[in-house]
Amino acid sequence: MTRPTDTEPAAASGRWWGVSLAAVLTFCAIAAANAVRGEGGPWLPVGLTLAISAAYAILFLLMGRKATGGSSDAWILAAATIAAAAALTALVPSNAVFQFWAFPLVWTVLPAPRVAIPAAFALAAAVFGGFAISTGDEPGWLMTALLTQGISFGFSLAMGLWLRSVYVYGIERNRLLGELTAAQHELAMLHRDAGVTSERERLSRELHDTLAQSLTAAVLLVQRARRELADGRVADGALELVEESVRTALSETRVLVAGSAPIELAGGGLASALETLAGRFRREAGVAIDVEVSLREPLDRESEVVLLRCAQEGFGNIRKHADAERVTVSLTDDADGAVLRIRNDGRGFDPDADADGYGLSGLRARLGLVGGSLELDGTEGAVELRARVPRGGVA
Repeated sequence: MTRPTDTEPAAASGRWWGVSLAAVLTFCAIAAANAVRGEGGPWLPVGLTLAISAAYAILFLLMGRKATGGSSDAWILAAATIAAAAALTALVPSNAVFQFWAFPLVWTVLPAPRVAIPAAFALAAAVFGGFAISTGDEPGWLMTALLTQGISFGFSLAMGLWLRSVYVYGIERNRLLGELTAAQHELAMLHRDAGVTSERERLSRELHDTLAQSLTAAVLLVQRARRELADGRVADGALELVEESVRTALSETRVLVAGSAPIELAGGGLASALETLAGRFRREAGVAIDVEVSLREPLDRESEVVLLRCAQEGFGNIRKHADAERVTVSLTDDADGAVLRIRNDGRGFDPDADADGYGLSGLRARLGLVGGSLELDGTEGAVELRARVPRGGVA
């Protein structure tokens, strides 16, 4: 079945149409039989009713699924429906009930109100013609037929336009929903790309500040050793310096890998993630780290992720700048939420000085997204990072 577009109604297919058609045609046959039996007339109208009903049902089964707005099948089915309504009413007046199924069909298969309205009027006129044939010899038939068909056409017009507006609204809503979904997907991709770019920049700075410098020093020492070897006076001290420089580079590599390895919030939550992160730095950086978590109530997922990233950045700064021997990490309740403290006994710094990297500014921005804040204490031997987040995120 062809999928409808913004201006194209759906095909007259589906179980509802088939069941309702069977019901209305059965009603027409029973009504015709009762009318003939009550009047004691010939049974020919009943036979013709059954024949027309069967022929129309077969046509509907063959063309219903293909009768979409604007197609030749839609026009043929609409014309056949109008003709069937007129013929059935001409045989037995009670068969006019068929029009109450025919009006929705016309509005469904024809492409727009500008053609559906004339078709609905033609259907009402055709049934009126059927009344003229079946009841034209009865007194007052004209007024009754005019009133019946006027009400039927008016009701079909109101219902058709309303259903059409609902249908168009649904199409437009689906279109907007599709655009919104696509925009959200594109935004997620942009965020992912921005995160990848930011991570690459961070890793480039890390490599430049650590490995590149250590390996440059190792190259210079090797060149010095080669010159001494050429002069026949190579000393063990030169090789010792080379070994020390390479070991330093190896240690920095391990710490860099530990800091870059993903830490996820698994079943143990933030406390387990902090212990894992601290364990890595304890092994790779040779720094003693104590972790204490004391929360009365758990934090929301977004706040936990932000605090975990704060801990990663804090450990990275300690490794690069502090030259510390001991680090303490605590996560405790605050008046409005929770506070993460990372304290070390290393070198101090001026918190108000312009930072040459993106780590701290990035942390402030990340904390700001959840309504949190960042405080720094650069006291020598008591350097502390304090990250606060409210419970429940941004109010």
